[in-house]
This record gives sequence, structure tokens and C-alpha cells, in this order.
Amino acid sequence: MTDDAFLLRPVGRVASPLTDPADAPRQGDEGAPEAYLDFTPEVATALRDLRVGAEVLVLTWLDRARRDVLAVHPRGDASRPETGVFSTRSPHRPNPIGLHRVRVLAVDGLRVRVADLEALDGTPVLDVKPVLGPPDER
Repeated sequence: MTDDAFLLRPVGRVASPLTDPADAPRQGDEGAPEAYLDFTPEVATALRDLRVGAEVLVLTWLDRARRDVLAVHPRGDASRPETGVFSTRSPHRPNPIGLHRVRVLAVDGLRVRVADLEALDGTPVLDVKPVLGPPDER
């Protein structure tokens, strides 16, 4: 492996009723249905302290996104000026990593039910991180 290559292994997959990008909300707080994060057995220990009600950041690999896009009209609105993807939340970008702020609704072994996830069914999950609270709670 060279210095400019990285190996990412999914730790799970999204299970969601969303299957068509055209039907998915642009952001999770814009009407995303409840969904599940189905994790691999190898990361079971990493899940042990997830709690119902916690807000977490889910990082995904947007496997159906284009990787050759550098600029877009935000939200696909041609009346808005073309903007570099690093200043947008477009899924189409050189490294299509999704960032989703979700709320944990239930934890059942390797399956975590979440609210506000707009990722499509089958999307690979790369990582989960807590949303940081105030400094004295970290």
C-alpha cells in the first residue's frame, strides 16, 4: 500500500426502507424514516456502551455516489451558484464519506435502531462517534 492509499473496512451496513436516492431526504432531519445499523460481529465490543437517546455521528461510504464531481449547484438547484463540493453536503465528491447525526432509539446486540438517517439501504457503515457535549462532560 502506498502513502496515498487507505484501506477502509465497513463495520456494518445500513438497513433502511430508503432504496432510491430520488426518494431519500437530503438530510436526516428532513423526514428520514427510522433505520437500523447492522454491525459485524467483530465490532461487538465497540457497541457495548451505546445508549438509547444518545446522539452519535455515523460515518458511511456513499457507495452509489460519483467520485469525479468537484462542484455542484447546492441541492441540485440550478438557480444557485455552482459551489465546490467541499463547501456542500453533496454525496458526490472525491471521497464520498457520509456524515449523519442520528439519535439511538434501541440497541439489540449487533443491531442499532436510529432516527434521522437518510442513508440508503445497504450503505456501508465506516464508524460511529459520539456527538460531543460541553467540555466538562467529555
